[in-house]
Amino acid sequence: MKLLASLASPYTRKVRIVLAEKHIDCDIEVVDVAPLDNAVNEHNPLGKVPTLVLDDGTALYDSRVIVEFLDSASPASRLIPESNRERLAVRRWEALADGVLDAGLLVRYESLRPQREQDSAWVEKQLARMRRGLERMNADLGGEDWCHGDRYSLADIALACCIGWLDFRKPGGIDGRTGFPNLARHYDRLMERAEFSDTAPRT
Repeated sequence: MKLLASLASPYTRKVRIVLAEKHIDCDIEVVDVAPLDNAVNEHNPLGKVPTLVLDDGTALYDSRVIVEFLDSASPASRLIPESNRERLAVRRWEALADGVLDAGLLVRYESLRPQREQDSAWVEKQLARMRRGLERMNADLGGEDWCHGDRYSLADIALACCIGWLDFRKPGGIDGRTGFPNLARHYDRLMERAEFSDTAPRT
């Protein structure tokens, strides 16, 4: 297998952590997706990372599809519960964390445009979404050890990838930690694990 990746992408980081947790060997190919005609297009018509290319040439995307495949590929350290109710709870955490990231990425992309062309009202709408999402996750986590139930799961991985990227890029000045003590505490604890420290976002 080969993972087409960006070392700064939080979605790529999610997949890399799952690969490590599941002890699955996979080649990592760092690609530049900025050009219109990039190397990912051959495998993913959206030209986005992460994209996982299987040995038979089948390509999987996006990160949520990839982690589902990887978790089911090996019985070791199941990260997504098999019970439908528990599974939905974990996937909801992932959807919320990814949604905060989506809004943060939009804010960052907008900030790269010339100042006179930026839409401040649209940016504020994205920032409001981010704040609401972070507030909900901070409240739901509370003082618990894990995002859902009494065990480590994909929910914790998704949350960490969200907070790590926000702390790295700080879109709109939001770092995912300030004002969200439960999230900061949980992220710091997860960063003590090699799977997280080794995949911290970088350019």
